[in-house]
Amino acid sequence: MTPIDSPTELRRRGLEVLVRELGYVDAMRFLHQYETGQGDYTRERARFLPPWTVEELIREANQLARPEPPR
Repeated sequence: MTPIDSPTELRRRGLEVLVRELGYVDAMRFLHQYETGQGDYTRERARFLPPWTVEELIREANQLARPEPPR
């Protein structure tokens, strides 16, 4: 195995292995144990999350889950 010189490549390959072995959700849970983050998510989330109701969120998720019709 060849050493990885680039920090960017090391992070990319590390994430790839974590997701492959743990699945996306558990890989993210694992990483959150070590990344403290910063700021106040509760106050800042309004800047990047749409102001959807639960019903709107479910409708959007269902639309994304539907396969696209063939072209």
